[in-house]
Amino acid sequence: MKMYNGFAIVAGLVIFFAMLTAPFALGTMTKQYKEPELKLPKGEKECVEATEWMRNNHMQLLNEWRDWALRDGKRTYTNHAGKEFTISLQNTCMKCHNSKADFCDKCHNDAGVSPYCWDCHVQPEGLK
Repeated sequence: MKMYNGFAIVAGLVIFFAMLTAPFALGTMTKQYKEPELKLPKGEKECVEATEWMRNNHMQLLNEWRDWALRDGKRTYTNHAGKEFTISLQNTCMKCHNSKADFCDKCHNDAGVSPYCWDCHVQPEGLK
């Protein structure tokens, strides 16, 4: 049996496999994700909850805070260590996370999510 157009077939297979593996090769060459830095205000030593817990659960916590504050009238949150915090996005969370662009937006844009916090909340003055 004679092979017709052998060069074209081999070239096509090489191009096909190059296109197939390109996303994986490009993925290994991208920069590693760098989490934004959080600088606590003077006198503060901790966040509302542990850092890893907040990374995984902050949206659930904010939804619970919204429900507790608006539906139940509860205005104080007690964390796992027993410390109390005022339930407030602007007066508690934004005290530490004071740069929306450098903290909130960076993480949310990198994760491809669009939170609806500012649909109801007024962005505080001086907040970037």
